[in-house]
Amino acid sequence: MGEILVLYYSRGGSVARLARQIARGIGEVPGMTARLRTVPPVAAVTQTAQPPVPDDGAPYVSVQDLVDCQGLLLGSPTRFGNMAAPMKYFWDATSSLWLKGTLAGKPAAVFTSTASLHGGQETTLISMMLPLLHHGMLIVGLPYTAPELLTTTTGGTPYGPSHHAGAASDLPVSEHEKKLCIALGRRLAGTALRLAK
Repeated sequence: MGEILVLYYSRGGSVARLARQIARGIGEVPGMTARLRTVPPVAAVTQTAQPPVPDDGAPYVSVQDLVDCQGLLLGSPTRFGNMAAPMKYFWDATSSLWLKGTLAGKPAAVFTSTASLHGGQETTLISMMLPLLHHGMLIVGLPYTAPELLTTTTGGTPYGPSHHAGAASDLPVSEHEKKLCIALGRRLAGTALRLAK
């Protein structure tokens, strides 16, 4: 059974909901399964530490999760048009994998959620692609063969699925957003299978 790592950071829960939809899509590909992982929050006070295991939700990611995966889906909320600091902090510590080329040739894709519809969804998605490109990963987008890209009035981009969560992070994931997440999960898992042959 091949595994796709679905790695995300979610503060208000929206990105976690997208991650679960993506995992559904991965599970639709025979022989593939999703491994959901998250990153811990970061604090400006260095003495503040998180418990080694989160109280709820996905376990914290380890470097071994990246080594083991056949592909990666990376998700973060938008912070001023960029990925959130906890996700950036995690990637800044992956130079040992970069030096070995561990992730080179593995497929990867990205997803995000924003408080406002035009809050930097596409720039956030691109910001998450940058470390993946430096690692030599193969970026998989969301083509317009997914009809929801042409009809969505909520989130969704060819760079990856997105969600408009609203200022209070209380808007549900729309049907179009769900379908786009599932489609990308299927697409990435299928690509990883083909690359493994």
